[in-house]
Amino acid sequence: MRRPPLSRLVALLAAMLVALGTIFVRLTVLQVSQAASLRALALEQRLRTVELPAVRGEIVDRNGEPLAISLEARDVYADPRYVRDPWATAAVLAPMLGRDRAELADLLREDTSFVYLARQVDLDVADRIAARGLPGIGSLPSSRRSYPAGPLAAQVLGFVGVDGVGLAGLELAYEEELSGIPGERTQEIDPLGQPIAGGIDIERPPVPGATIVTTIDRDLQYQAQRALEEHVRANRARGGTVIVLDVRTGDVLAMATYPWFDPNRFTEASAETYRNRAVTDAFEPGSTNKVITAAAAVDRGAVGLRQVFAVPWELRVGGYTIHDAHPHGVLPMTLGDIVAESSNIGSILVAQRVGAPAMAAYLDRFGLGRPTGVGFPGESPGILPPPYAWTGSSLATISYGQGVAATPLQMAAVYAAIANDGRWVQPRLVRGIRDPRTGFEPAPPPRTRRAVAPETAEVISRMLAYAVEAGTGQRAAVPGYQVAGKTGTARIPAPGGNGYLRGQYIASFIGFLPASEPRVVIAAILDRPTTDYGGIAAAPLFQEVARAAIARLAIQPARPLPPPPTAGDGP
Repeated sequence: MRRPPLSRLVALLAAMLVALGTIFVRLTVLQVSQAASLRALALEQRLRTVELPAVRGEIVDRNGEPLAISLEARDVYADPRYVRDPWATAAVLAPMLGRDRAELADLLREDTSFVYLARQVDLDVADRIAARGLPGIGSLPSSRRSYPAGPLAAQVLGFVGVDGVGLAGLELAYEEELSGIPGERTQEIDPLGQPIAGGIDIERPPVPGATIVTTIDRDLQYQAQRALEEHVRANRARGGTVIVLDVRTGDVLAMATYPWFDPNRFTEASAETYRNRAVTDAFEPGSTNKVITAAAAVDRGAVGLRQVFAVPWELRVGGYTIHDAHPHGVLPMTLGDIVAESSNIGSILVAQRVGAPAMAAYLDRFGLGRPTGVGFPGESPGILPPPYAWTGSSLATISYGQGVAATPLQMAAVYAAIANDGRWVQPRLVRGIRDPRTGFEPAPPPRTRRAVAPETAEVISRMLAYAVEAGTGQRAAVPGYQVAGKTGTARIPAPGGNGYLRGQYIASFIGFLPASEPRVVIAAILDRPTTDYGGIAAAPLFQEVARAAIARLAIQPARPLPPPPTAGDGP
């Protein structure tokens, strides 16, 4: 047999040496210079880091009763890289998750390492999915927001989206405090997407959110909502608002707007029902604004309490003819009579004694034209034209509550200032925050300012009590208690600002009790009731809520205030 030439063997040996050298060099590079980076890359492929959401803090009433809580749940996810058969996996998951099989299959085919299949899944469902051991399918700790009392204080509380973020109300206003601090978990997983036993498993636990302690009294809130719904339906109104305000502290004990919604199913409700109209919507207050006119006149000494005005049925002011609610001859009226009988013309005559500059100043003192600062998102400042923009009729119309707009909460705070010896107190919805790390931190003290002198407030309280005893507010009377308050029947501006809607009104009654030692202010407002007048439509609603407040807060009767001087008293 002929042996191959020596040159061929040398060439073959050289080629083998080059190949082995290349392999050796490559192995050296991989095992020495690139070892650390390759190990890191391999580890990165095996590691999965996911965020652990913090448990959202609760919202509770003033007594610690839950209004909004978070229930334990699971978020079901997939790592499509490890899903062997997307269609078969989707067929297993679809009935358990209540989702369309084709939609799930599309998610399981996505070119990504993480995709949510369902959020806030009940624990038993997540456990059944885990028991199937599906490759690439897992679950993460989560929570589901729940409102145990359903629609109770729904517009105040707001609601939370599927991502656990507050979208409205206090849930939105206190998102930072409620949301807590998320944690994270890093695990080493095998090619099937399952955790490797004994592998890396590092967890940084989340910090739960804080608890928001509101000023709301859950029982009183329920009674206020029940009464509001009943009277809206009885008067065939479009809606309504009730506010119960603590006179001294400014605490909102109840705040209801009808129609409301169930925040547990907020996606099924109309977005119109989300608004907390007690804070976000301004309306012309009508005759309830006469309390500011009367207070300004008394506080400045512009009108004597025994001074008698000759009040006609109509009056020409600034090119317009203004009249009272009902035709009458020229009537002798004191300021007390004007308030009790709710005379528009009488209010104009009083305001003319006060003057536009002083009237504007008192409107500002009582908080009209600026937000109360209650701490609720979207609070309206109302509408108060600056004095330089007042027309020849502005002083007249504003004196009886037209040409100016305020929120129900602003008007409740006006009456609370009278009830609180003439001192305006900032309303508040939150008493404090209970942080899991630092404990309870009370809310800052409410801002206060002097609106009128204590003596003025006492005189106006007497007039308001007389308005209930012998004037337009008689249907608001509560046996055994002296109520002080005022009716309002306000016209509704037409869209575009051209005049008013024909035959449509906002009926209201705002008052406090007991008149001499006030505990609560109650604002009862109905939107376009068929019964029209505040004394007929809203006063009975006030009365029912007042009865509930008396029972819930154990309010005791107090000495009655004497009536103010009236034209019928004689010289």
